[in-house]
Amino acid sequence: MSAGPRLVAALGALALVLAAAVVVLGVAAWQARGDRAEETATSDRYADVLAAATAQTEAFVNIRYDRAEESIEAVAEGATGDFAEQYDASTEGVLTLLEENRSVMEGEVVWIGVVDADADSATVLAATTGTVANVTTDDEPVARAFRLRLEMVLVDGRWLTSDLQFVA
Repeated sequence: MSAGPRLVAALGALALVLAAAVVVLGVAAWQARGDRAEETATSDRYADVLAAATAQTEAFVNIRYDRAEESIEAVAEGATGDFAEQYDASTEGVLTLLEENRSVMEGEVVWIGVVDADADSATVLAATTGTVANVTTDDEPVARAFRLRLEMVLVDGRWLTSDLQFVA
């Protein structure tokens, strides 16, 4: 075989190798793009869950007797399912207790994290710090810290609280 046909065969083989490499790299790039899109969707979902859980937790730990209806409505706005029903059923008693005791609870979330999540539900733990003042404390603020577990569910595009529990 002369140099001409060997060169053509070598160039053909090289072209096949390069074509295979382009296909492999293209598939790898396509998979990486899909992985990044999935990671972005997961990250966005976690951010949405944390924002909703933070708002619900802060509504729950900021209740004032002099704005009781507003305070209770803030919690009810982010509630759904059994939690919404239980909270709604206890509202009248809560209003009475708040007013009789001149209760003012103020707090903020100091730590919050998603401990489990899928496409339409999540479990969140939150730690809060704040104060409580009422007739029992002679209207003087007393430090209070709470840890809460919130069960969040996606309802019509909004993350709502389906359960809220105090945890040790």
